[in-house]
Amino acid sequence: MATTTFKSLTDTTFDSVEGYRQAGEKANNPQLKQALQQRGIQREATLRQMNAELERQGDELVTKGTLTGEAHQMWQSITSAFESDDEAAAERVEEGEDYIKGKFEKALNGDQLEAQERAIVQQCYNEICEGDRFGDMISKQYD
Repeated sequence: MATTTFKSLTDTTFDSVEGYRQAGEKANNPQLKQALQQRGIQREATLRQMNAELERQGDELVTKGTLTGEAHQMWQSITSAFESDDEAAAERVEEGEDYIKGKFEKALNGDQLEAQERAIVQQCYNEICEGDRFGDMISKQYD
């Protein structure tokens, strides 16, 4: 069975995939929409990699969002009703990327991961950092 930390990271990664999907739907600018869809595809690949480790350990795959993710997305949809769609999409992504990067860093700096899980998280962290840079970039464009 996977550690609680690894399972939580996988749950957050699923929420991130869903966040990219929703942000892509909200965006009006065709270039932003396409960029969000591309990042979403890359994040889905990270989720598949993490789910493969869960499967290897005989655990359930993560195929639905967490309550925390759903609550966050509901709050975002309420607050974004007062913003332009592109700005709201960029802000949602930037905020989500900061959150997931911090969560991955905390896991890598801690001692709660099994050796194989740590190796997977370290590999996935590279894509997470790319997402964080992307979030920063689009946030600056729409400030």
